[in-house]
Amino acid sequence: MAIGFNDGVSNKIPDRAMAKRSSAQVLLAQFGDGYEQRIPLGINNLKQEYAVTFKYRPKEEIDDMVTFLQNTKGANSFNFTVPDTNSANAEFTIKVVCSDFSVSYEYGSFYSLDAVFRRVYEP
Repeated sequence: MAIGFNDGVSNKIPDRAMAKRSSAQVLLAQFGDGYEQRIPLGINNLKQEYAVTFKYRPKEEIDDMVTFLQNTKGANSFNFTVPDTNSANAEFTIKVVCSDFSVSYEYGSFYSLDAVFRRVYEP
């Protein structure tokens, strides 16, 4: 599959300006003399979010994606294929949820969709 996700109708490929944000969840104990201790919080402590955009798409395509995202209710995961930064011309599929998205009405019957996909670790 190409980079993107399938909404049950067709493959949806985001714009090239997709951004990935990672942050480690760490349990931290700080002491008065500047000393600190750190341990990872859980076995999958790396939080990953993908900011994706679908700009200037026909209204019907945006409507399909919005319906799909609304049906997941921000709780049901779906597959999202992302580029593999460790390998040229490769990608891999992860599970994500989306509880934050917005639609912009550009002009005529062309709309845009901005969304944040948060990686989840589940079978």
